[in-house]
Amino acid sequence: MRRGRTSREILLPAVVLILWPFAVYATSPSASDTRPRIVAFGDSLTAGLGVQANESYPAQLQRRLNDLGYPYRVINAGVSGDTTAGGLRRVPWILNNKPELVILELGANDGLRGLDVDQVKHNLQQIIEQLRKAGATVILAGMKLPPNYGQDYTTRFEAIYPALAKEYGLPLIPFFLDGVGGASSLNQADGIHPTTEGYEIIVEQVLKVLEPVLSKHTHTP
Repeated sequence: MRRGRTSREILLPAVVLILWPFAVYATSPSASDTRPRIVAFGDSLTAGLGVQANESYPAQLQRRLNDLGYPYRVINAGVSGDTTAGGLRRVPWILNNKPELVILELGANDGLRGLDVDQVKHNLQQIIEQLRKAGATVILAGMKLPPNYGQDYTTRFEAIYPALAKEYGLPLIPFFLDGVGGASSLNQADGIHPTTEGYEIIVEQVLKVLEPVLSKHTHTP
């Protein structure tokens, strides 16, 4: 006889359905656009599921960088439903865009599906190492999980990001959805994906980490 389902088992089907892939690969930039490239590499939170393409966080980040005078091209390489394993398979495509910087936002779907924490960390390590080997600077975006996933799993999952940032010396966005996650007014009806206003807040948080990195590069205002 099958034992009673845990809260994680009950919640997962609905969450996975929400985050299931609606993937569209970003269009490769025009060869005539010679600006150095920042690739926003992630899942639906990067792709901008549920908002207009020009209101996703990469699109809003592009406008803010333009306003601040940073001559960078931001490429949206978000794929809705992507996991760290899927992201690892996409690294060659990411590198084809010859990024100078990569903002790595992956792992939320792994956590929501309860995937093995050690495997998630290993996948992220492989992604980071391949990007860095190709000469890209990596900014890592941390993730957190709802409390109903259990304290042990949640603690181990959330510890992945600061541990990797320390291991590789990466700039870290401590929690990508800080100030947005759990705020009904800043999220769509599914309670997971930010609204346009939610992404505005995310962009400002990304800039707090990104600007010091840009200041170390030669392409500054």
